[in-house]
Amino acid sequence: MSDRGGPSQKDLDQLVELNNQFDQQLADLGKSSQSSTSKAQSKKRFSWQKVLLTLVLLMVSLTIPFIVLVRTSVFMYLGYGFNGWLALLTGIGATVGLLLICGLVISFMYRKSLGIHRYLVRGVLILVTAYTLYGVLYYSSLNTKTDQINSYYRSLHPIMRVALTTITLADSDLLVTDIKRQPEDYAQMGLPKNQQSLHYVQPNGYVHAVDLRTRGRAEWKNGLTRLAFYAVGLQSIRHVGTADHLHVYLPLNE
Repeated sequence: MSDRGGPSQKDLDQLVELNNQFDQQLADLGKSSQSSTSKAQSKKRFSWQKVLLTLVLLMVSLTIPFIVLVRTSVFMYLGYGFNGWLALLTGIGATVGLLLICGLVISFMYRKSLGIHRYLVRGVLILVTAYTLYGVLYYSSLNTKTDQINSYYRSLHPIMRVALTTITLADSDLLVTDIKRQPEDYAQMGLPKNQQSLHYVQPNGYVHAVDLRTRGRAEWKNGLTRLAFYAVGLQSIRHVGTADHLHVYLPLNE
């Protein structure tokens, strides 16, 4: 204390030091708050990225089994000369195997083990087989131009039936305008007779081609439809004969 009873210089210096320390603490607290806010925003952005990535992976994981089912069948049919039913059976086996591998990966990620319950194996086998039979036996009349065309559905090669059902799941507006033809049908359409048409019943007892409507549909949609059939192993040609349409076919394996 000074002689007059006021604070000494030492006391003033201590007060200044305490004030500086307080200011420094406030500054540090502000930086910490800004850092926490920045980290929270970063986590939020990362969370949205994670959600988007999860959705993309989910879409891919739901799509790939269908592609594997049909494309494996087409590959075995064209590459190794399997008949349609045996090729489809191989496609079923490949799809079941793929789904079980996915199950093993998920099991390892969450349980750190590679065990799969036998009921899951049976369930996957039943599900894939049931879907294949559904595609082989049924096609909605809403996706065919006429009831007569719909009645020709089972004359179509079984691999093409499963492919057509699969693409229709993704594109509910798909419309089949033609399946089975006779040689005289070309004369009625004002076209020269096509002796090699895959719309005829082939020696194996099945039709190998369908026509799909393209008129009235956006071109990007027609392009995606053609790309989808290519993805499952079928071939297509854009025809403008009697009407603009997409001609999709499965080549013969003889």
